[in-house]
Amino acid sequence: MIKDRIIPIIEERESTDDEWDYGVEQCHKKLIELMTEDINMSIQFLDNDCTADQFSWLSEVFDEIAEITQSKEFIEALKRLAIKYPEETKTYNIMSFIESAEGAIE
Repeated sequence: MIKDRIIPIIEERESTDDEWDYGVEQCHKKLIELMTEDINMSIQFLDNDCTADQFSWLSEVFDEIAEITQSKEFIEALKRLAIKYPEETKTYNIMSFIESAEGAIE
């Protein structure tokens, strides 16, 4: 299940120093790979299992996921999470990441 695979990657990203570009890039690569592997499973994860903290970490790669998958359903799932987690959405300016992801869809 995607949840069991995504948690360790997010934990790795959380413990990676933001100044270590290579480490951050590797975490992003893993997240993008996992989330684009099966976009329907990813959307199901977002709708049913994604925590506020996970949502905020995933926001770093929303646009890459959207660009690869070209999934409008993915964008809609992100918007549902923004409503579900208004505090994190505001604190981390997640709507700007969602808008960027929306712009990546042709």
